[in-house]
Amino acid sequence: MHATLIKEIEENIKKGKRSQKFSLDQPNIGTGEKTRLYRLMYEHGPGNGKMMFLPIDQGLEHGPVDFFPNPAAADFEFQLALADEGKYSAVVCHIGLAEKHMHKWAGKVPLVLKINGKTVIPPDDEAFSPLDATVEDAVRLGADAVGYTLFVGSPRQDEDFAQFLQVKTEARAFGIPIIVWAYPRGVYAKQAGGIDSLAMVDYAARVANELGAHIVKLNLPKDPKGGSYPEGRFKQYDQFVGEAEEKQLERVIESAGRTGVLVSGGSRMDNEALLKKVEDCMAAGADGLIFGRNMWQRPYEEAVKMSHKIFDIMSKY
Repeated sequence: MHATLIKEIEENIKKGKRSQKFSLDQPNIGTGEKTRLYRLMYEHGPGNGKMMFLPIDQGLEHGPVDFFPNPAAADFEFQLALADEGKYSAVVCHIGLAEKHMHKWAGKVPLVLKINGKTVIPPDDEAFSPLDATVEDAVRLGADAVGYTLFVGSPRQDEDFAQFLQVKTEARAFGIPIIVWAYPRGVYAKQAGGIDSLAMVDYAARVANELGAHIVKLNLPKDPKGGSYPEGRFKQYDQFVGEAEEKQLERVIESAGRTGVLVSGGSRMDNEALLKKVEDCMAAGADGLIFGRNMWQRPYEEAVKMSHKIFDIMSKY
């Protein structure tokens, strides 16, 4: 009865194409959510459905040390000016910065409000990110999305799932989309190949899809530490060891299903490597990129120029 549908799915997989694509016309996206996502995907940033975010949540998550390479970046006005001139889809920050700075930039620079967070001081073996703001705060501040960090595989994962359910229920009621920072964490993820291994990042993508995220933010997957996976459930991922990063990312995007995929920029890298990462992620089918330290750890004019180069690459897809 459905042979044509199944054949199409199988053919797309053989060709390395994304069989399930993120779309604003999906039935899980309500009117309010669609309106806000449209602003992020078409009215700001590259404007072709791709998203380009500038986060500053590292001040909470990593501490002031991240601003040592460029002390001016400790002032959120630096990132807001960069987001405006660099043509970003939105900035990402926690509530304190949003309340103190966004009024001046309201309507010019879209906001994604991170509503949970933690410091880097405790170890990540039992990682959990408690709420520090509400969905209602995000709506009050004019945000176009809320950001939620979910630690997949942490021993406190059950608390995380329950907290996320609360956030998702509130976000649905207010018509605001959720972007999930899906990060494998904890001793078990480390033992299963490493927190950034393909097996763990792939699992994180599927979890975000299953739990109802509109968009998921993920790290670029890597080969496991030591070059192979330990015996057990994830040993099957050995068949993908040595694949190009772009190919591994394609697998992760497939696991994300009809959830949009943002790829994290990570720590500072040189210009050539950074631009190659943008090209590879776009070619793999990512829906956007999120660059923080790679941008605001640079002097302002250099950061603007690099942002425009990234913008130009993303505009082609």
